[in-house]
Amino acid sequence: MAKKRDVIIGVIIAVCFIFAFGFFALIFIGMLTGAGDMGITGVGGNIGVVEMFGVIDEKSGREVIAQLDDWAENSSIKAVVLHINSPGGGVAISQEVYDATLRLRNEKPVVAAMASVAASGGFLIACGADRIIANPGTLTGSIGVIMQYYTYYDLFDKVGLGTATIKSGELKDVGDPTRPMTEQDEMMLRSVVMDSYEQFVEVVAEGRQMEKESVYPLADGSIFTGLQALNLGLVDTLGGLKEAVDLAAELAELKGEPRVVRPYRREKVSIFDLMGNLLENLNEKVEKSVEGPRLLYLYQ
Repeated sequence: MAKKRDVIIGVIIAVCFIFAFGFFALIFIGMLTGAGDMGITGVGGNIGVVEMFGVIDEKSGREVIAQLDDWAENSSIKAVVLHINSPGGGVAISQEVYDATLRLRNEKPVVAAMASVAASGGFLIACGADRIIANPGTLTGSIGVIMQYYTYYDLFDKVGLGTATIKSGELKDVGDPTRPMTEQDEMMLRSVVMDSYEQFVEVVAEGRQMEKESVYPLADGSIFTGLQALNLGLVDTLGGLKEAVDLAAELAELKGEPRVVRPYRREKVSIFDLMGNLLENLNEKVEKSVEGPRLLYLYQ
C-alpha cells in the first residue's frame, strides 16, 4: 500500500513539474518573439507616412527612427509625412527622433502632420520637418522641460524605516526619494533642466526660422490650439492628414494622385505573444517604479 501511495505522489510531482516547466517555457518563448513583425501597406506608393503616436520613449522612438532612416534611403519614397499624436516624452529620445527627421529632410521633403496632440517633444520633432500642418483644434506648444520624481521620506519616518548612504560626493545621491531635496540638489537639477530648455528653444528658433528672443515668450510651457499656433508662427498651415499628404506630394513635385505607403504592426494572437507581452508590461512597470529624476519634454 505504501509503494502504491509513493507512486501516486511521484506521478503528481512529475505532472506539476511538467506544467511548471511548460508555463515558464511559454513565457521564455514569448519573450523571444518580442514585438510583432512590421509590414507595409500600399506597396508601390510614393508618399511614406510614419506615425509617432503616444509617449516618446525608447521603444516607440526607436521604431520611428528606424523607419525614417529606412525611407531616407528608399528611392521609391519621394516624400514623407510624419504623423504626430504625442504629448512628448524623454528628452534624449525626442532629440534623436528630431535628428532622424533632419537626416530624412536632407534627402527628400518631410511634412509634419499634427493630430489631436503634438506638444512638447511632439512639437520638437515636428520642427525637423520642412512644413508643419495642424488641425485647428490640435493641442500643441508646451515648449519646456519638466523633471519629477517620487519621494516617500515622510512615509518612512512614520513607519520607522530609513536608508544608509555612503557617497563619494555631496550630489551623488541627488533624487534619493528617501530624503528631502537640498538646496544644492535643486540648484544642480535646475541647471540641467534649464540647459535642456535652451536646447529646445534653439530647435524651435531654427526650425521655425524665428529669433530666440521671439521664442522665449511662447516657451513657458503654454499650450496652443492649431489655429493659435498658426497665428504665432509655430505651424505653417491648417489641415489634416490628407492635406499633409497633398502638401508632401507638392513639395516632391509629383504628378498625379499621391500613393501612400505606411508601416503597420501585424496583430499578435499566439499564446507565446500574450505571455511575452504580459512579462514585458510587468517589467516596464517595475522599471518605471524605481526610476529617479528624468528629463522630459512632456505635456502633462
